[in-house]
Amino acid sequence: MDKLSGMKVFVKAAELGSFAAVADALAMSPQMVAKHIAALESRLGTSLINRTTRRQNLTDIGRSYYERCRAILAEVDEADAIVTNMKATPSGIIRVNAPVTFGSHTLSPFITRYLGHYPEVQVDLTLSDRIVDPIEEDFEVIIRIGELADSGMVAWPLAPYRLIACASPTYIERYGMPERAADLHQHACLVYGHWSASISCRWLFYKNGKKEEVRPEGRFRSNDWKALMQAAIEGYGVTLGPTDVLNHEIEKGTLVRVLPDYEGPSRPMHVMVPTAKKQTVKIQCFIHALRKAFGPESVRESGIAAT
Repeated sequence: MDKLSGMKVFVKAAELGSFAAVADALAMSPQMVAKHIAALESRLGTSLINRTTRRQNLTDIGRSYYERCRAILAEVDEADAIVTNMKATPSGIIRVNAPVTFGSHTLSPFITRYLGHYPEVQVDLTLSDRIVDPIEEDFEVIIRIGELADSGMVAWPLAPYRLIACASPTYIERYGMPERAADLHQHACLVYGHWSASISCRWLFYKNGKKEEVRPEGRFRSNDWKALMQAAIEGYGVTLGPTDVLNHEIEKGTLVRVLPDYEGPSRPMHVMVPTAKKQTVKIQCFIHALRKAFGPESVRESGIAAT
C-alpha cells in the first residue's frame, strides 16, 4: 500500500481514537483502515497501536512516529499549496528595491518583459545603493550586491556581479594598453563610490589563480557610475564596471576591454524578501522569474526557477 496514505490513516487513527471514526473521516471501510495500519506496522516491524475490544492507544514508538508523520504530512500539504499558488495568476503591485546601475541597465528591461507576460501585475521600482529597511520602507523584493548581513531576510543567490576594466580606443591610442594590472598606476582611473582620506578604493584582478590588487588614482571620481562610463567613452580614463553594461559599449566600439587576460572583480548578488512578509503568488512568481533570468548558471539551466 502507498506509504503516504498509510501515514495519513495512522495519523487520523491516533487523533480520532477508533477505526470507525477514521473510516467516516476518510470515506473508507473500517476493514481498509485496519489494512493500512497493519501494512504500516508490518513494514516498520513494530506495533504502533495497542488495540483492545474497548479502546486503543499508541505505543511509545507509535507516539514518536505519530509526531514525525504529522510533520511530514504538513510539509506535503504545504508543497501542494505552493504548486497550487504558482498556478494562480499573479496580480497586484510589487515594490522592488535594487542597486542603481544594475537596476537601470539590467533589471529594468527584465521588468518590462515580465510585465508583458503578466498584465495584472504592477512593479514599483526604487533604485538606491544604500541599505534599506524593507519593513519600514515597504519593499517586498530587494536585490543587493555584496556580502549578506545577518538580517531578517530570506535570500536566494543570483549570478555574481562581475566587473571588467575598459577605456576608449582614443585613450588607448594616446596612452597605450596596460599589459599588467600594476600598469594601471600609470593611467587615469575613473573611481566609483564614496571615498575619504582614510579609506581608499581597491580594484582586484585575478590571473592564473593569483590576486593582484590595484589602488586606482585619478582626478575624476563619482558616486554615479554612469557619469564615469561617459567619461571613459569620451577618452578621459579607465573605468571599472559591470560586464553586462560594458559589453554593449564594447560591441558598439565605443570602449575596449583593458587587461583582457585578467578576470575582474566579482561580488555576490542576492534577491531577498523580508521574513516577516507573506510570500504571495505575485512575489513567488516574480522571484522565480528573477532566479531564472539572473540566477547561477546551474539554476537557469535546470529550470528550477522557471515561471
